[in-house]
Amino acid sequence: MKSVLLVGLGRFGRYVAKALNEQGHEVLAVDKNEGLVNDALDYVTNAQIGDCTNERFVESLGVRNFDLCIVTIADDFQNSLETVSLLKDYGAPFVLARASEDIHAKFLLRNGADDVVYLEKQMASWTAVTYSNDNIFDYMELTDEYAIYETPVPASWQGRTVVELEVRKKYDINVLATKKNGKLFPLSGAEHAFTADETLLLLGSRKNMQKFLKL
Repeated sequence: MKSVLLVGLGRFGRYVAKALNEQGHEVLAVDKNEGLVNDALDYVTNAQIGDCTNERFVESLGVRNFDLCIVTIADDFQNSLETVSLLKDYGAPFVLARASEDIHAKFLLRNGADDVVYLEKQMASWTAVTYSNDNIFDYMELTDEYAIYETPVPASWQGRTVVELEVRKKYDINVLATKKNGKLFPLSGAEHAFTADETLLLLGSRKNMQKFLKL
């Protein structure tokens, strides 16, 4: 369980707060809007009305005691930058901030953010990859080059094992797991024979996945 300071209770902030609550983390949520703070009391550990661009208010939060600080403000460029900067000034060990555009992400990192979430860019990439190829059911980018893909089992793979297919040697990709009826099954061993009613979770580079998808 982690202690989390969440700054901003807009739509994205509320979803993050609810997800953290479901995972059993302690969440202190902060927003300038009293109505949003009151609404959040049902799914956070505590909530306060306040402005995190105010140095005294940030100091009163004891931010160095939180494992994680999340700044979800994206519609006010200056506000988010000041908030991130103050959190780091007062000892926040890790600050994750939401960015609304490339320049915003760049300045957040310069102002001390340890990492940024850029929803529009990330979802655009996911949408383009997932819906432009009939053989990709899901996609999770890990780096600019590598990702995890969910794909159907090629007809030529059905009834055969990883060893028989020489997957790493021929395609330089890794089979992480299979998925069937909504359930995930980590690959149990080299003897598993693939079937048509399951899907594959594959780790590979974009280049090698394109080679695989031509099967």
